[in-house]
Amino acid sequence: MPITPATAATSASNGTSPAILLELVDEEGNTVGTAEKLAAHQPPGQLHRAFSVFLFDEQGRLLLQRRALGKYHSPGVWSNSCCGHPYPGEAPFAAAARRAYEELGVSPSLLAEAGTVRYNHPDPESGLVEQEFNHLFVGMVQSPLRPDPEEIGETAFVTPDELAELHGSAPFSAWFMTVLDAARPAVRELTGPAGGW
Repeated sequence: MPITPATAATSASNGTSPAILLELVDEEGNTVGTAEKLAAHQPPGQLHRAFSVFLFDEQGRLLLQRRALGKYHSPGVWSNSCCGHPYPGEAPFAAAARRAYEELGVSPSLLAEAGTVRYNHPDPESGLVEQEFNHLFVGMVQSPLRPDPEEIGETAFVTPDELAELHGSAPFSAWFMTVLDAARPAVRELTGPAGGW
């Protein structure tokens, strides 16, 4: 990971991987401190800032990703286009754009804020807890994807009907429907009434 002002404070000097710090927030989304990433997800979970991105192609289909099997949290499940956590002091919009490029290998041609949602979702498989104040973003992708195999096992562009079919037959992340439902007004504005979202 390149050393930037946002990550320099968390870099280890002993040759081990740097600790990843998350921003802890209160119920209104105000920053109240930091915590190491894994510690923030240990039960009962610490409320922290996160983001979720929903990218669409020109036909109004939603880009889904199946999380890589090597992920420590929710491996192998389908989820939204991209999600993650801003570094302490990093704007959620900047973090969303950064992670879209890091995970998917593309820069969205359009990215817009779509509100926030607060949730508490335990993950029964890993035992970890998603206690998040989540900033939502919707956008368009028009370039070929170049997914990072360390992050993403598979991608798919789906219509609402195809999503319903996949959701009924494959595992999804614990947070997926919560963030999608919260983003739906912005999704409908982006894709238009004919999109069916």
